[in-house]
Amino acid sequence: MFSLSRYLDIALAVVAVVLVKAVIARRRQRAPYPPGPKGLPIIGNVLQMPKEQEWVTFARWGEQYGDIVYLELLGQPMVILNSAKDAVALLDKRGTIYSDRPVLTMGGELVGWKESVSLLPYGARFREYRKFMAKAIGSKAQVERYLPLVERETVRLLQRMLDHPKDVSSNLRKTAAAIILTFSHGYRIREEGDPLFKVVHEAVEQFFKAATPGAFLVDVFPSLRYLPSWFPGTSFKAKAKRWNETLQKMVDVPHEFVKEQMAINAEIPSFTSELLKTETLEGDKEHNIKWAAASLYSGGSDTTVAAIHTFILTMMLFPDAQRRAQAEIDSVVGNERLPTFADRSSMPFVEAVYKESLRWHSLGPLGLPHMLKEDDIYKGYLLPRGSIVIPNIGKFLHDPEMYPNPDVFDPTRFLEADGRLAAHDPRDFIFGFGRRICPGLHLADASVWAACAMILAVFDIDKPKGVDVALTYTSGTLSRPQFECSIQPRSAKARDLITASEERA
Repeated sequence: MFSLSRYLDIALAVVAVVLVKAVIARRRQRAPYPPGPKGLPIIGNVLQMPKEQEWVTFARWGEQYGDIVYLELLGQPMVILNSAKDAVALLDKRGTIYSDRPVLTMGGELVGWKESVSLLPYGARFREYRKFMAKAIGSKAQVERYLPLVERETVRLLQRMLDHPKDVSSNLRKTAAAIILTFSHGYRIREEGDPLFKVVHEAVEQFFKAATPGAFLVDVFPSLRYLPSWFPGTSFKAKAKRWNETLQKMVDVPHEFVKEQMAINAEIPSFTSELLKTETLEGDKEHNIKWAAASLYSGGSDTTVAAIHTFILTMMLFPDAQRRAQAEIDSVVGNERLPTFADRSSMPFVEAVYKESLRWHSLGPLGLPHMLKEDDIYKGYLLPRGSIVIPNIGKFLHDPEMYPNPDVFDPTRFLEADGRLAAHDPRDFIFGFGRRICPGLHLADASVWAACAMILAVFDIDKPKGVDVALTYTSGTLSRPQFECSIQPRSAKARDLITASEERA
C-alpha cells in the first residue's frame, strides 16, 4: 500500500534532483544565460507561465528582455525565440543539435504518441520515417501525382457545404480525412457513420489535449506516473489508458485494412501498400511503416482543417478581399468550371489572400518544442543542454519589420507593384524548422489552396444575419477559430456547377 510518507519522499527527491541540476548547471556556465523574467527559488518561472494565448505573453517578454528569453521551470531550462532570424540560425542551420524533442510524460509516454513522427526522439527511427515520407511526398513534383485526389475530394467538400452549410468543421474534417486516408492507406471513407474516421478524429483531438503544455501535472512531475491509480490526483492514468486504446486503433486498424486488401489484390495504391511491397520487412520495418503512415494523418488533418477554417473566417470578416478574389477567379476561370491547380499561377491575388490568412492568425503559434542536445553559445549567451526551445511563430508572423501593420488583414502585402508575389512567405515558418519541418507540407499546401480557391469560386461567405459574431480561438498546441458564419452559393449557376462537378468526381 502506498503511504503518504512515500509520496513525500518522492517529492523531496524531485526537489533534490532539481537543486543538484541547478548547481551543476551554474558550475559549467561559460557565458550568461539570456535575460528573462526573474523566477522564484526552486520553482523558477512556473507561476509566471501563461495558461492561454501563450505566444502573446512570450512576445511581450521579448519586447521587455530581448528576442531570446530564458526561463526555468523546476530546473528545466526553456528558451523562447521571438525572432525568425534566430529561429532559422538555430533550428535550421544548427539542426544537428536542435532536432530532438522533449519528453512529454502524458502525451508521449503514457498515451503513446512518442512513436509518432511529431514526438519521436531524433535518431535512426525518426530518419527512417522521414525517408519513407520523402520518397512519397517530399517535393512538389512528387505531390503532383496526388493533385487529382485533392481536387476530387475538394469538389466533394463543396457538395457537403451545399448540403450542410452550418457544419463547417465537420465538412472540413471529412475532407481532410478523405484525402489523407486515401493517400496513406487507400481507404475511402463513407459519407456517414464511418468507423475509422470517428476513431482517427478522436485520437487526434486527444493528441492536442495531451500535448498542451501545463495541461497535466504529470508533465511537470513525471514521477507521479508511478503512483497507484487510487491515489488522489491520479485520474490522468485512467484517461491515458483510454486515450492509448484509441491511438492503437488509429494506428492498427487502417494498417490491417491495407494488408487484408493486398491479400486479395484489391488494394488502392497508397503510401502503406507501396512500402509493404518494396521494403524488406525485417526487424522494426513494418512497425516504422505503420507509424509513419499514422503520423501523416495525425500531423496534418487538424492543421489543414484549422487553416481552411481560418481562411473562411477572414473572408467573412473582410468582404472586400473576398470580392476581389472572386473577381480574379471569374476572370481566369469563368463560371463554367471550377478552378484547378493549373490555374494557380494565373491568380496571384487568390494566392495572396491564402498567404495572408495563414499569416493573420497563426494555427500553431508555438509549433512543437525542440530540445537542445548539447550546450550552445549564441550571440554571447549560453543555451544549456536539455533546453526546451520554442519558436514563437505567432510573433514571427506579426513582426512589423517583415509585415508592416501586422494586425491588419492586407493580402496586398504579398503583391509587388507589377502583381507578382512578394517575399516573406508565412509558409517558411508555419511548417516548422530544420529537420523537424513538416514532412507533408507540400500536400497540406495543395489541400488548403484548393479549398480556398474552389470555395471562393462558388460560395459567398457572410456574417450570419441578426447574430453578433462571437469570435474566440482555442489555446494550446493548435489554435483554432470558433465562430458562426453564413455560406451560400453565389448564384443558381454556382449551385449547378457544384452538383455537376460532384457527379463527375
